[in-house]
Amino acid sequence: MKLVLATPLYPPEAGGPATFAKTLEEELPKHGWAVETIKFADVRYLPKFLRHIAYMRRVKRAARMADVVLALDPVSVGLPACIAAKMVGKPFYVRIAGDYAWEQGVQRFGVKETLDEFVERTKYSLSVRLLRAVQTFVARNAVRVIVPSLYLRHIISRWGIAQEKIIVAYNAAPEIDKAMFARPEVDGAYIVSIARLVPWKGMGAVITAVTGSVESRTLVIIGDGPERGRLEAEARNSKHPQKVIFTGNLPHEETMRYLAHADSFVLDTRYEGLSHLILEALALGTPVATTNAGGNPELVKDGDTGLIFPYENVDAIRECIGRLRPEAELWKVCTANGRALIGGFTKDKMIREVIDALSIPK
Repeated sequence: MKLVLATPLYPPEAGGPATFAKTLEEELPKHGWAVETIKFADVRYLPKFLRHIAYMRRVKRAARMADVVLALDPVSVGLPACIAAKMVGKPFYVRIAGDYAWEQGVQRFGVKETLDEFVERTKYSLSVRLLRAVQTFVARNAVRVIVPSLYLRHIISRWGIAQEKIIVAYNAAPEIDKAMFARPEVDGAYIVSIARLVPWKGMGAVITAVTGSVESRTLVIIGDGPERGRLEAEARNSKHPQKVIFTGNLPHEETMRYLAHADSFVLDTRYEGLSHLILEALALGTPVATTNAGGNPELVKDGDTGLIFPYENVDAIRECIGRLRPEAELWKVCTANGRALIGGFTKDKMIREVIDALSIPK
């Protein structure tokens, strides 16, 4: 079997699709699949729309000699790959790790609702409605839709996609250990938060929780995005600006160094499909404090594998950070239970689930 893999991101680019694409590229050949990866980065230099036409032509050319086409998002590569697969008569599949229309709506088009509210409402701007129509068209024209969490299966079924067509293939937990990573150069103990700095990540509340208390540990924020300038200003104007370090985007190995030696990983988020960073934190034995958004409760059980707090609740974030100290019994419980949990999130299991999903229904 030969697979054409259409991916919006590819290493060294950061992001879930990049990690997933590289994993499929390395692992599927061990199971008898040849993989040809078509990277969106190769056409990104072109003007908008022209890049998508050029990308469609590349997928179409590769798909002629393939058995299956798999796209790793429903819009930027999903639409051109879907059209290309139809043009050459090849089965098309899509992996959807989030609601692209909602994400763009929040960042660019004034959407204020949560994702659960968004999927129920219809009155939005033309731009949002168009993005919605594109991702729904792609999902409907796929043989199957692959998602990384039960939560996203529920969301996509609310697009009008039949549940039996939506296959859950959980992300794999990485095979990593804290001993692999030297401690980063941070004075004293620290907490880490890693995220794209976008509106639905409540990084401002995390900053306030740390800088507005007697908390002696440093907060290290890894990531970049449109909210960075505002967040840096908030940190500078706080009571204790020296407690916050912004690193920007870092190579994956450097990010893992910070995550491995942190007292806890804090993720204040209004939306999450299934966080690969939570899997990485649990694998490294770093307890997690996060919200119950999206797929988070499928990984973090309050008081068992981590702690759950309400979105942007500064007092609750501060309390969770205070409870997750290495000398505390809760820290040890969460570390042990987190490592036990990820034993069920193996790379082999993920690859088997993806291969099963790619089988053409009779």
